[in-house]
Amino acid sequence: MKLYHRENYLNKIRGFYHDTEIIKVITGVRRCGKSCLMQSIAEELRDQGIPESNLIYLNLDKRGYRKIKTADQLDDLIEKMSSSNGTKYLFIDEIQNVDGFEEVINGYREEDEYSIFITGSNSYLLSGELATKLTGRYLEFEVYTLTFEEYIGMKQFLGKTVNPDLTSEFDQYLAEGGFPKALQYDGADKQAYIQGVIQEIFEKDIRKRVKIRKVSVFETVQRYLINNFGATMRLTNILKDLHKNGCGIKRETLHRYIQILEDAKILYPCRRFDMKSRKSIAGEEKFYLADLGFYYAMNTDARINYGPALENAVYCYAKSKGYKVSIGKIGKFECDFILNRNNRDYAYVQVSMTIMNNIDTENREYRPLERIKDNYPKYLITRNDLIQYRSGIKHVNIAPFMKNNLFFL
Repeated sequence: MKLYHRENYLNKIRGFYHDTEIIKVITGVRRCGKSCLMQSIAEELRDQGIPESNLIYLNLDKRGYRKIKTADQLDDLIEKMSSSNGTKYLFIDEIQNVDGFEEVINGYREEDEYSIFITGSNSYLLSGELATKLTGRYLEFEVYTLTFEEYIGMKQFLGKTVNPDLTSEFDQYLAEGGFPKALQYDGADKQAYIQGVIQEIFEKDIRKRVKIRKVSVFETVQRYLINNFGATMRLTNILKDLHKNGCGIKRETLHRYIQILEDAKILYPCRRFDMKSRKSIAGEEKFYLADLGFYYAMNTDARINYGPALENAVYCYAKSKGYKVSIGKIGKFECDFILNRNNRDYAYVQVSMTIMNNIDTENREYRPLERIKDNYPKYLITRNDLIQYRSGIKHVNIAPFMKNNLFFL
């Protein structure tokens, strides 16, 4: 099968291909492309002349390997496939299916003959024993669904037409989301595919690992959070809204369900940061979706709500570039995002559908950035406006910025 190579991730991992001391842990929401990324790595190793016998590839979700559930079974399987000499490259997809896999992986890492790559679809992979036993011995590479640049690249790879009007193409990207396989479908089939992804996440990444007594209540909470992505939320307010709509749920249960959705990588929390006190503001946060396709798969109204949709796109794009993201509070004003990369490179980002309605709209979007007095870069991102020059702030339109795969510099 011909693979679409996601160079943004391959470039991050390539320096560790032959490292037998560091386990390469590839995480991300289910169906975001982790398996294809591992196959791409194996393909590059073949091109470098690594013999096929030295490449051990196990997809534990596939027929033939689904009965591998214990550490001993996994150990025996790897041992049987390890007859070649020299460094062996061990790829294990969906390793969290095996109880006690940590001991096995650590054992092969200590032999210094294996370069190990593993994937998992949820945060449980890096909790508990793996984190404690392998501290300093693994690197996590989180994979996101397709960025706009990758979305266009994959459409071309699949022989699909790309709209020459970049803004229209970006609107389509917002409406469809970036699940790689979803690009192979159209219309209702695409929506059905993403609905299937949501169900698969529930069955494989949630139900198998946590006890949910009232599935209907959990689904109500999930729907509420997905439908209100990008909105400022407090636990108390969510509880009030759910109770108003007849959903009886306790505060601690709601908190647990939100954590489950975060662990399954359906939602990402974005917390507020007070720039005066330099502290996080407890209780105030927004939730962004791992992919906008989740929202459109669960709603019949396909119209784009540009405010939260553009914010969500910027949030995921920044995360895919390795930025930590928070919301900035500056007195009574709010900056949509504070970005931090490598604890060194900062940037401030304001997102607006347009600033061309009137001068009040323009002032409202520029004012938070103008109140920030340091010299880190400041960005105003719009959908498709005439570019303005004001107060040294970089005004960019989102489609060309993301298509050109740019950093916030």
